[in-house]
Amino acid sequence: MKLPLVMSVAVSGMLLAVSACGGGGAGAGDPDRTSVTASFYPVAWLAERVGGGHVTVTTLTSPGTEPHDLELSPRQIGELSETDLAVYVRGLQPAVDDAIAQHAAAKALDAGSVVELLPSDGHEEGHEDEHGHEEEEEDHEHEGDHDPHLWLDPSRMATVATALGERLAEADPAHADDYRANAKKAADDLTALDAEFKDGLAKCADRTIVTSHTAFTYLAARYDLKQVGISGLDPEAEPSPRRLAELVEHIKENKVTTVFTETLVSPKVAQALADEAGVKTAVLDPVEGVRAGSSDDYLSLQRANLAALRTALSCS
Repeated sequence: MKLPLVMSVAVSGMLLAVSACGGGGAGAGDPDRTSVTASFYPVAWLAERVGGGHVTVTTLTSPGTEPHDLELSPRQIGELSETDLAVYVRGLQPAVDDAIAQHAAAKALDAGSVVELLPSDGHEEGHEDEHGHEEEEEDHEHEGDHDPHLWLDPSRMATVATALGERLAEADPAHADDYRANAKKAADDLTALDAEFKDGLAKCADRTIVTSHTAFTYLAARYDLKQVGISGLDPEAEPSPRRLAELVEHIKENKVTTVFTETLVSPKVAQALADEAGVKTAVLDPVEGVRAGSSDDYLSLQRANLAALRTALSCS
């Protein structure tokens, strides 16, 4: 017996919804692979490196999208509930934090849980006006007590690689040796990158970096740089006129040559600051994502950052 047209359409819609939340998850259609759901690019890149051909990695943040304000679709929440392993950085994306707490807490790896984290209130230098203090309080509410941008320190990423290898070995014991070998190779590559940064930034005429927002605390701490952010942890926060005037004065007094812009955030404020101070701009990538179609990866983006820093800081 045929269903009435309205009921038929409704049933079809229900089946599509089930398919979107169930069959569309990580590893769907390939039961021989372990499914990994990564919150955004850096941990997705690491999961692919460590998992190799034994995993299927799904990334919740689309290429070229600024990850901080990600909102999850019902399908993505379904992927999280069905995935074998979720990898994320707690405090960066509130929607991901909430979804993992509700649907994947027992099968999630928070990258920040395996490394030493830096405080989120330790790098608001120059924010002495009322606006700056209000902005810092908002950052605390949004990010918690620690800065989540740990992936910008290659040495910490090496530690995460090792931990990820162990978690994948637990999830898929049949391929444990491969996961551990891949993790060691990834950690070795990250350790080599760390050495490149140490050597490349050892002798510089200046050590101050003026950035669009304070995403580079881990990089600055690792390589003895001083970060001065136009805004705080929130890349969309608008600095006050007083803050911009302070930055112009700071740039001139300290003979800073460059204001750094970012790839996924509008450069307008940074460019206006550079114009007012009479200095140039350059890109310092927070490596939060890669544009669709780009051939870059975490390692190449970080090496481009090193080259930009060496030029801006007159390193020998």
